[in-house]
Amino acid sequence: MVDNYSPSFNQSAPGPTDASSLATSSDLPAPSSSVVTSDSADTNGLPDVSDIDGGLNSDGLHDLLPTFGAQTIDMGTQALIDNYDSKGDYLYYGPANFGTPAQTLTVDVDTGSANLWIPTNCAGCRGHQFQASHSSTYSNSGRRFYLTYGSGTVAATLATDVVTIAGLTVREQQFGAVGEESAGFKSQPNDGLLGMAFGTIAEAGTTTFFENLIKSRIVGVPKFSVHLTRRQAQGSEVCFGCVDMSKTTGPVTWVPVNTRAYWSVAMDGAIANGRMARTNIFAAIDTGTTFIYLPDALATQFYALIPGAKRVNSAPYFTYPCSDHLTVELSFGGHRFQINMADFNLGPSSSSSVECVGGVIAAGSNLPAGFAVIGDEFLKSWYTTYDYRDGGKVGFWPDINNSK
Repeated sequence: MVDNYSPSFNQSAPGPTDASSLATSSDLPAPSSSVVTSDSADTNGLPDVSDIDGGLNSDGLHDLLPTFGAQTIDMGTQALIDNYDSKGDYLYYGPANFGTPAQTLTVDVDTGSANLWIPTNCAGCRGHQFQASHSSTYSNSGRRFYLTYGSGTVAATLATDVVTIAGLTVREQQFGAVGEESAGFKSQPNDGLLGMAFGTIAEAGTTTFFENLIKSRIVGVPKFSVHLTRRQAQGSEVCFGCVDMSKTTGPVTWVPVNTRAYWSVAMDGAIANGRMARTNIFAAIDTGTTFIYLPDALATQFYALIPGAKRVNSAPYFTYPCSDHLTVELSFGGHRFQINMADFNLGPSSSSSVECVGGVIAAGSNLPAGFAVIGDEFLKSWYTTYDYRDGGKVGFWPDINNSK
């Protein structure tokens, strides 16, 4: 990560060229009693939204938590597509509407960055394009900026238009109108990206789509939740302003964020078979990253707890005996969270090998010191809620995936 505004730690692996299908509005699950929008049904003792004030926070997010009055309060659930193959799940994306009349493109839902962008009249981009000249509400400031991720870089100009996701509309949403993208994005099935981290790290000073929903009082509760399926094209979702209890199997554990930038929490250990490699770092909870990336020293200490584990030459990967019946956990804020081995085990290192590749990867120089990135490999075991209240916190619920 070069500076505070660069989401360059995103390490999503490129997936197959095409997804099996695209989500449409007809794919949306109907709201039901399992979708919780108010804290009266949320069994975590959080304050009611009437207790939220619009005072200035220490990080300057002075108007993100308004007192809700007689405004329309809403929520929305958007189905996502799991882009996967026989080796694993790579990214999760869904439809978003831009402009007037609406043009539908797809975006990767990414809690590890804070910018919304789509290809716009981009000659070298693959997939769907936003046709700016076809929208009567489109404007472009001409301000140019760049975004760098693990997958590559995009060059954009700052645009504004109507954006609707999950039936929730922001009338004047700023986004990057991308005119150039590097090769890493050309192999991915999504058209653009929806950044869901805090707007404090957004390039060009933009406000995120979800923060605009909060500021406009379109969502009733300033939180969103994400469910990611395991090798299943349909079933993933993002719940704006709500928690979908049908995707969970147990109570929530809340862990505070360390700062309103990434959704990063204190990490105090990585555990193998009950033995802990202790640490004192911060970990970003990132739906836009495929695997788990730890500082080299911590990754080495973790694999040292597994008999027979070894590093693959100078590569960032480690192997361990496929026959080993492992339990793997990560500890955030003193709370342990187990990872399903179907996700940790990335498969044999070769077709005839008895050594399997582990899903904890040494980050090398790709991350700043004292920082980890926790991606989809972990999140398929834990339904996550990202809450702006109390200074920001992440809720971890046992995911329904683990009961299948």
